[in-house]
Amino acid sequence: MDFRFTEEEEAFRREVREWIKEEVPQRWYDLGPGIWEETEESWAISRVFQKKLGQKGWLAPGYPKQYGGAEMSVGKQLVLSEELARADAPIGVETSIAVGWVGPTIMLFGNEDQKEKYVKGVATGDLVFCLGYSEPNAGSDLASLKTTAIGDGNDYLVNGQKIWTSYAHYADYCWLAARTDPNAARRYDGVSMFVVDMKSPGITVNPIINLLERHSFNEVFFDSVRVPGQNLVGEKNKGWYELMIALDHERSPSGGIASFAKTLEVLVDVARKRNINQDSHIRQKIAQIAVEMEVAKVLAYRVAWMYGKGLHPSYEASISIMKTSEVLRKQAEVGMAVLGPYSQLARDSKWTVELGKIERLLLSCLSIGIGGGTNEIQRNIIAQRALGLPRGR
Repeated sequence: MDFRFTEEEEAFRREVREWIKEEVPQRWYDLGPGIWEETEESWAISRVFQKKLGQKGWLAPGYPKQYGGAEMSVGKQLVLSEELARADAPIGVETSIAVGWVGPTIMLFGNEDQKEKYVKGVATGDLVFCLGYSEPNAGSDLASLKTTAIGDGNDYLVNGQKIWTSYAHYADYCWLAARTDPNAARRYDGVSMFVVDMKSPGITVNPIINLLERHSFNEVFFDSVRVPGQNLVGEKNKGWYELMIALDHERSPSGGIASFAKTLEVLVDVARKRNINQDSHIRQKIAQIAVEMEVAKVLAYRVAWMYGKGLHPSYEASISIMKTSEVLRKQAEVGMAVLGPYSQLARDSKWTVELGKIERLLLSCLSIGIGGGTNEIQRNIIAQRALGLPRGR
């Protein structure tokens, strides 16, 4: 594995940096939204920016050109992702959902009409997806899902409830996992994947306010929602495999580590300004998180390298996302050590440091290491797929 960037890729990095400087409005930085902190204004800014990316083929750079992408090499994709993260550009979880997880899965399993409509739609920034996975009694144990999609003529009638559905209140479509055969012999059988129009009659979206006092999550109810048969993606009752492929994409972080590096730079700067950089305890903590960030970056590079070689990272993706989530949480803890009581101050406090970034990071990072499967689930995947150990009871 060679993780070095070529001269062409470094030249592309400079091009991306200059473009971001020109296209990201100052108002975005004034608002300073972090993960799960969207407001109506920040959401509008991000949608405009993402459509500009789509016009260049940079929103989904690895997609085929016929579906709105740029057929960009994995190396350049990684450079682009890193620079967007480093600049805190208006790229959020909603982009990862649509472009990173749903689009590639539909590209693998969907028919040509579905690719033309949905894959191209997310690549241009015109469509937003939410995920219809988790339920009140089916989170990490996703095979316990109860939402049903029962055939009714040429359509399906969907009944059930989904929860923690990110951006369902903004989404055009839901990427839905539902049981088309409730009597299947195994829990993993009888599941199918659908694209559901969120404007369909019978869908109710209720907000869930998160720890940051923002509306990013939702519970979604499906009451005899009629879904056309043409919205079934892939083979009926064989959706579990599609779902696992989509989850592997979700567990494949790429350039996000670059944003962690920026936060670390802030902590180092604060430590120097507050003259605590000579404290051996603080120095050790900062050094340790810097080392772990490099490990997380190399693991993410490994996943990207595998995609570039036409390989599918399975347990490798689990290793990467687990390490990334742990580093993010540790970074928040280091931030608390550096800032002391100031780390607890919200962004609107008179005495806050760096707009309360550490306080917000501490609250938002709790969800990382849960979504896409808890770290305990990731360890089970690594044990089974990488080490050949038996399934845990």
